[in-house]
Amino acid sequence: MSTETPTLPPMNTLGFLRYTWRQLTSMKTALILLFLLAVASVPGSIFPQRGNNPLLVNEWIAQSPTFGPIFDAMGFFDVYSSPWFAAVYLLLFISLIGCVLPRTKVHWRAMLAPPPPVPRNLLRLPESMEFEVDAPTGAVLARANAHLSSRRWRLVLTEKSIAAEKGFLRETGNLVFHFSLILILVGVAVGGLFGWKGNVIVREGQGFANTLTQYDAWGGGRFTGAARLSPFSFTLDDFNVDFERGAAQRGSPSLFEADVTYRRSPGTVAESTRIEVNSPLAIDGAKVFLVGHGYAPKIVVRDASGSIVFDDSVVFLPQDGNFTSTGVVKIPDSDPQLGFQGIFVPTAASNNLRGPISIFPGPDDPAVFLSAWRGDMGLDAGAPQSVYRLDTAAMEQLGIDALSPGQTWVLPDGSGAIELTGFERWASFQIAFDPGKEIALLGAILAMTGLMLSLFIRRRRVWITVAATAGGGTVVQMAGLARIESADLPGELQLIREAVSDLAGIPSATTAPDVKEWM
Repeated sequence: MSTETPTLPPMNTLGFLRYTWRQLTSMKTALILLFLLAVASVPGSIFPQRGNNPLLVNEWIAQSPTFGPIFDAMGFFDVYSSPWFAAVYLLLFISLIGCVLPRTKVHWRAMLAPPPPVPRNLLRLPESMEFEVDAPTGAVLARANAHLSSRRWRLVLTEKSIAAEKGFLRETGNLVFHFSLILILVGVAVGGLFGWKGNVIVREGQGFANTLTQYDAWGGGRFTGAARLSPFSFTLDDFNVDFERGAAQRGSPSLFEADVTYRRSPGTVAESTRIEVNSPLAIDGAKVFLVGHGYAPKIVVRDASGSIVFDDSVVFLPQDGNFTSTGVVKIPDSDPQLGFQGIFVPTAASNNLRGPISIFPGPDDPAVFLSAWRGDMGLDAGAPQSVYRLDTAAMEQLGIDALSPGQTWVLPDGSGAIELTGFERWASFQIAFDPGKEIALLGAILAMTGLMLSLFIRRRRVWITVAATAGGGTVVQMAGLARIESADLPGELQLIREAVSDLAGIPSATTAPDVKEWM
């Protein structure tokens, strides 16, 4: 007798492709890919993304000359458009489709097929029983049939047996859950490819037109751009905000709303509306959300000859809950160039460690603290600069002073003067167009529905056989199978026994709890 190990024939190309497809469409691979997709999304929440804030990305790389270029080459600043993220995403999409479609076909055939026939020896099954009733076999089967039919079991009847099955919605729910994941992936992909989102700060009395140049930050998918933006516009007529002054909730906003006038396209009739935190403006498929607000001090700057070289309000960004805000005023046309770094406080106070701070978000005692600089601001180098940052590397500091509304600071060495004439409010808006959100919402609803069906529906089978006795009675054998322990097969069999025993007038030995079913 030969003891040699048989040698398998080499795998051809078709066999290798079949093997690869089976591995890719297995549930284990789908779970691994889902985990990898979650891991791949982590850099997108840690690092700034070039599509949302390219200036912040450039600053991050400049401040980290060693790791910045490495992370940039790996795509960490453009995660959701990187090839490796797209590869994981597409593989997960294909894996789910290849997993769900064959299972759907098998499940559909199983739903159309009759329950399996009665096993030869029912009493060998773990959940089984045998008893005798004083009634003919036909009456026993009729009573069992009526009981099972009233509880919506699928039945196959013969002269001596009943095969019953119930709980197909459990597998249906499982398939619906997996199909919902495909819908969610499709919704996210549609939103990522065709959607866009941007942020803009608008001062009271100022307007906004939905063009790329108007946004402070904008990010869009690969199949979107300036040509796909809706031509709407709006003007911030009035921004209303008020704060609680009680001891318990002091400083909390009690009112936060923006009154705007908008047009759906140039030349159309202007319409007025109010935007609130949870009530955005919906226009041409996009939504305008009110997300923040702050102060814009009104600044007047004069040069050495007394001529006004700057007269406008400047957006200052809040740094804490009391709206201690920082901002920059740049005068590139003066000779030499002038720049001011400022801190605006709506309710001024002094702190030994932090310097000027605000102790209340409302404008009870507004003031601005300025640091004046003279020299080259580096604007001619061609590198983009943030409007909220002043490059003082090649500048000379002239001094520091504090101004209340109406006060003027005359700069030393005849460099000019700066005056605080008041302040305006500004509101920040996030404008988003997400064409895939409805698909993703439908997927989320189906996911919850499928999960509930797969958790609460119990798949089980029951078989009943009858045999006549010499005295005119009937020997009943029953057995059941279930895929989960919580199916309560003993209770189910006891209910059937009670139904059959009640027909013969025999009291039940035990009382089973009422079993409520969905199918």
